[in-house]
Amino acid sequence: MGLSVGIIGLPNVGKSTTFNALTKTQNAQSANYPFCTIEPNKAIVPVPDARLNELSKIVNPQKILHSTIEFVDIAGLVRGASKGEGLGNQFLSNIKEADALLHIVRCFEDSNITHVEGRIDPIDDVKIIELELLFADLATLEKRILRLQKASKSSKDSPKMLELALKLKSHLESNLPIRIFSDRESAEFRELERDLRFLTNKEIIYGANVAEEDINNANNQNLTKLREYASAQNSEVITISAKLEEDMIDMSEAEKREFLESLGASESGLEQIIRTSFKKLNLISYFTAGVKEVRSWTIPNGASAPNAAGVIHNDFEKGFIKAEIIAYDDFIKYGGEAKAKEAGAMRIEGKEYIMKDGDVAHFRFNV
Repeated sequence: MGLSVGIIGLPNVGKSTTFNALTKTQNAQSANYPFCTIEPNKAIVPVPDARLNELSKIVNPQKILHSTIEFVDIAGLVRGASKGEGLGNQFLSNIKEADALLHIVRCFEDSNITHVEGRIDPIDDVKIIELELLFADLATLEKRILRLQKASKSSKDSPKMLELALKLKSHLESNLPIRIFSDRESAEFRELERDLRFLTNKEIIYGANVAEEDINNANNQNLTKLREYASAQNSEVITISAKLEEDMIDMSEAEKREFLESLGASESGLEQIIRTSFKKLNLISYFTAGVKEVRSWTIPNGASAPNAAGVIHNDFEKGFIKAEIIAYDDFIKYGGEAKAKEAGAMRIEGKEYIMKDGDVAHFRFNV
């Protein structure tokens, strides 16, 4: 399944620098002025997973294929964007299809880098953008309400949908994001969400962009404020130094690990962002391991074996017969499929089996 994360934030907070580091490219232009990014830059980024390397040591495949995330770097949003200020609706339309949002927030002081609001205040920055997203959702919903009001005279289903839409409108007018709306599990809301892709219903991860010297500084007051705000929103904050991450682009994996250890870190901020994106979207990975390739596949947590097989090919799900499953730890412990099977660690699972993170799977099907 595809996974897309939109990188959002005010101009000049480090979005494009973060994108450069995430994608290990220098394709996203960076400059010290607003709207440097006009068209959205997109890149497919592999999900770091050390388990693939361990599996490959045993299987010795021709290639290794990671699960992937698409990151979209979008033009900076400013106050009034929902009414067309800055790049306005062009920005907003670019993040409609994103599954989650990575909100880069400036938590560093630097008089050489212009702030579009003329001051450094991470909470005010966050509120500017989140209010614009909310206004955009409200405008989208109001258009749908007009259609529902006309349709309610002739359709039996429209009055119930209209009732839900009006309740949602009241919720938004209270300056509350849709992600905490009480009726999100209703069939009517799911239909609205499927059609309208509400911006404030998306999961948000905050990327606190700090100066290099502040990467492990617990006394950064801007970072402290952002963490307190995010905690109240049930969101997570990842501390990054976008410039430092970009500087690591040309390092070998060994050099990067040594550099991170010197900073007292086990993984980079960007690796934390990718891992947290999976967690917030309730996604897991399973593996296929053969001589041609060792591969990671992304599925929703709770997916059945046929659903997981369908990620490889629709025919696998349609003609599903059974799944041969070996837990990752057992695959490593016994040194591969044959010995795991001899030890009784391979299980035959049917259509009702719910996949676990790290399952090594081989699907049997017939079409």
